[in-house]
Amino acid sequence: MATTPETPVPASTYPIERGCPFEPSEQLARLRGTGPVSARLPSGQYAWLVARHADVRAVLGDGNRFSADRGHPAFPRPFAEAPTQPIRPLSLISMDGAAHTAARRLVVGEFTVRRAEAMRPRIQQIVDDRIDAMLAADHPVDLVSMLSLPVPSLVICELLGVPYADHHFFQQRSGMLLRRDIGGAERSTAMDELMSYLDTLVTGKERDPGDDLIGRQIVRRRATGRYARDELVSLAALLLIAGHETTANMISLGTLALIEHPAEATALRADPARIPLAVEEMLRYFTIVDSVTARVTTEEVEIGGQRIGPGEGVVAVGLLADHDPAAFDRPDELDLDRGARHHVAFGFGPHQCLGQNLARAELAAVFDTVLRRLPGLRLAGAVDELPYKDDASIYGIYQMPVEW
Repeated sequence: MATTPETPVPASTYPIERGCPFEPSEQLARLRGTGPVSARLPSGQYAWLVARHADVRAVLGDGNRFSADRGHPAFPRPFAEAPTQPIRPLSLISMDGAAHTAARRLVVGEFTVRRAEAMRPRIQQIVDDRIDAMLAADHPVDLVSMLSLPVPSLVICELLGVPYADHHFFQQRSGMLLRRDIGGAERSTAMDELMSYLDTLVTGKERDPGDDLIGRQIVRRRATGRYARDELVSLAALLLIAGHETTANMISLGTLALIEHPAEATALRADPARIPLAVEEMLRYFTIVDSVTARVTTEEVEIGGQRIGPGEGVVAVGLLADHDPAAFDRPDELDLDRGARHHVAFGFGPHQCLGQNLARAELAAVFDTVLRRLPGLRLAGAVDELPYKDDASIYGIYQMPVEW
């Protein structure tokens, strides 16, 4: 939003550095439970930070007055430099209303609870293979490169029909797109290269669709008369990026939580039926995705007692919402028995994460296997010396050396 006489002096800047993942920074703690405040973004824009749990759900649940259109000039950008050329908006996350509903309906069947359950044996095999590789390696090993990234990357590659042999290519481009310190030209190049790669992949599947998500989407969309290659390429990019980056970071942070809370880990090992509760609490506690949950108003609205004019940017800060004492008792305490599912780690409303059932299945498999097969797992260093992703749109850890 533009700075005008009606715009209050910004009370904050955004994004907000988290610091140690087990201790909220002073700025985060100060903003919790407050109404919307104006903040300056790296792009030079001003946007409203919405922090209360109820307010965040109100914003994300209202697809009429809060638009997800990333092409809107007032849409909040967490990057200092704009791309050198317009980046095609990714499918689904940039759509509103009936267009979004129709596009989501075409693919939502791929991510049902039943589908995720059917994939559990293969997910378990992938996890066991990665743990085998860790056990065969010399200590210490990097948990991120040996477990956190390979597990969701292999799963999403098999689901989509993307060759895992190309994982270094798409992981590097995805990482560049999520880094806030990457220049606009580099960001555009990374997106162009990723989209070109996927365009070639989809083009090949048009001739021989195969039994994978992209192939099934080609068949289904042709049958409904609404096949468009660009739309499917954009969908594939969204699913590929989100399908491995988010879960990978949650694996690293969740495993760190088990290491740093040994009594909780021992209790889970003795009663693995509690692991799904632990997964929900880790999702809430870390809430790794913030800056992608942004919107732009389509009309004047009032949120948390604050009037916000039309065409103004709003950032729904999920981390603050999931640490709101009005919504969660003792929100800064990691309670692996809490099991609260009203968190917004997967978003809320019409754009709630498509892959949440798959992510839950992967996280449960990883944590159960780590507890069983690596009972002595520990950091090969200090927790406050780990390289946290404070410079990225999705929070996590770049490297995590461990031994056992």
